[in-house]
Amino acid sequence: MRDSNANNNLEQVPEDQTPDNVSDWNDSKLLVPSSLELGHGAIDKYVISKQISRMQEPRRLTNDDLDERRIIYPESPNRDLVNRFRNLRTKLLERSGGNNFTIVVTGASEGAGSSFVALNLAASFAFDHAKTALIIDCNLREPDLHSALDIIPENGLTDFLDDPDFDIGRILYPTGIPRLRLIPAGSRRETPAEFFTSFRMRQFLQAVRRRYPDRFIVLDTAPISDSPDARILTELCDYALLVVPHGKITVGGVEQASSAFNQEKFVGAVING
Repeated sequence: MRDSNANNNLEQVPEDQTPDNVSDWNDSKLLVPSSLELGHGAIDKYVISKQISRMQEPRRLTNDDLDERRIIYPESPNRDLVNRFRNLRTKLLERSGGNNFTIVVTGASEGAGSSFVALNLAASFAFDHAKTALIIDCNLREPDLHSALDIIPENGLTDFLDDPDFDIGRILYPTGIPRLRLIPAGSRRETPAEFFTSFRMRQFLQAVRRRYPDRFIVLDTAPISDSPDARILTELCDYALLVVPHGKITVGGVEQASSAFNQEKFVGAVING
């Protein structure tokens, strides 16, 4: 990752939901009213931080595991990479006024490395012991976040969207990284646009935004050049971030990709390479 750029404003504080199906991990004790519902300062941040500290982690990736997967962690010897993602995180927090947010991360073209950027951005938010992060694999065509995190999911996003009675807890997976959870893509992937334009998708994002006032939500999507998914999801989220592969796309191609977004939500580009 060589450069980053971020600017925009934010409207809501996101949150999240219930427990998942792996081991005895249980997020349900973290459910609290959102700061938007009660007003700023109404939630006892000390109580929330103590609840977060008790989040169960049924699996942990070792530092060697994280290094092999090119995932940042606070003690990583690759300080340049860690600091670049911390800098990106800081710029986004400045734009949001310190509030939590939902952000779409997508590539300007195939092979841009958007999953790498999305996962490490989510991991950087989870550095904070008083915050949690959720990454959602919305690349239904070629999902790979579960593989990167060595997870074999039974269910995922499309299973939840397909069934009105599906418990969201069944699609939340511990990642092996403290305070970071994954929602994998799911088993049904034939018509991504239909899933993402559905009323249930809108309800789903509202639900994960309205639960934990401590959580940052990152959506990894198919490249903007290949599908309308990122543009569709940006309308449901606060921000959109474009990942540009270094030396593999023209300036005109980057301008075309960035123009596909709602410019009020587009926060800039990260050059990856």
